[in-house]
Amino acid sequence: MDIADLKTFEAVARHESMNKAATELHTVQSNVTTRIRALETELGVELFKRHARGVVTTPAGQRLLPFANRVAKLIAEARTAAKDEGTPNGSLLLGALETTTALRLSPLLTDFARRYPDVRLVVNTGTTAKLLLEVLESRLDGAFVAGPVTHPDLHQETIFTEELVLATSPAIQSPKDLANATELRTVVFQSGCSYRQRLESYLSGLGIVTAKPLEFGSLDAILSCVSAGIGITLLPRGVVVQAAETKKIALHRLPREQAHVQTLFIRRRDSYVSSALSEFLQAAARFHQTGRYQEHM
Repeated sequence: MDIADLKTFEAVARHESMNKAATELHTVQSNVTTRIRALETELGVELFKRHARGVVTTPAGQRLLPFANRVAKLIAEARTAAKDEGTPNGSLLLGALETTTALRLSPLLTDFARRYPDVRLVVNTGTTAKLLLEVLESRLDGAFVAGPVTHPDLHQETIFTEELVLATSPAIQSPKDLANATELRTVVFQSGCSYRQRLESYLSGLGIVTAKPLEFGSLDAILSCVSAGIGITLLPRGVVVQAAETKKIALHRLPREQAHVQTLFIRRRDSYVSSALSEFLQAAARFHQTGRYQEHM
């Protein structure tokens, strides 16, 4: 088993297709198939189940995949370290919650891209659970997630602190009114969202039973549903205050012990901190400390 084997395996697993992997690797499908079969023979396990539309990773393949990602990441980091003379450059792959991107990162990304044009900065959004997995599997250099996070392989530092508020339609005067609602729904991001988990915990503490959550992939869709009275949600004040000021939604404070959440930046402890990543984190701290993000109360 060598680096080329693992690179081929990872591409096939990601695309769930020998043909698509071959296209990415600039080779023909027969070469990919041969290499995968040779790898399976060497390991003595089946890595993929073949079907008419492509392949699916077997349990053995799923166990191998994180190592393939880590090896590929380690090689990329070795190249970066060798060329890193202190001036930010190269690729920087980050992840962030959609709310963090909208509230905190947009001006920072613009400023960073202007100051460091040699850095190829890519930011992917997702839930905390999804981003944690992608960092652990070395698919991201790091990510902004909601705390708390406890994992021995992750380094974390607090970057921002957010105030969470309950958002409802203007017809709801108080959270106490929710107890009288019939088929109360929560309008949330997909499973794995930490704000969703906090909302469920808050409502449970009030003794309120909710119907099956409505899941959406965008902040705008969630706010539109809340405004229409379809359901309620829990989000940082900064991303919903504008909708509240225009009377589209109503905001309700949470108890102090439930109202604040830390936004953490996480990365693998064994990862190389490039000049680009180091400067980005310093820039994020500067943006936060200079008050560029003023919270509306």
